[in-house]
Amino acid sequence: MEKRKGSHLFSGKPGPGRPKGQSNKITVAAKEAIALAAEKLGGADRLVAWVKEDPKNERAFWTIVYPKLLPLQVSGGMDLNLTGLEWRIVEVNR
Repeated sequence: MEKRKGSHLFSGKPGPGRPKGQSNKITVAAKEAIALAAEKLGGADRLVAWVKEDPKNERAFWTIVYPKLLPLQVSGGMDLNLTGLEWRIVEVNR
């Protein structure tokens, strides 16, 4: 590609980007495709059946799958600790 005068792609200045709070289009499309595939594979009922098939599946659910639904940072004076397969909420002494 050749440099064009006035083009923000080559001027060293960033373009406006996407508006604050708006998701990346590729991320949104990927999440929609994964959700559609999950529904076609049996949805929540199939997920529950998979978890119940083996204790290793239940561990994977609680340690890998479920935490992805939790916020990255917890506020409000609480701390989440994972002990084995059990979640417990411990008040933070501040």
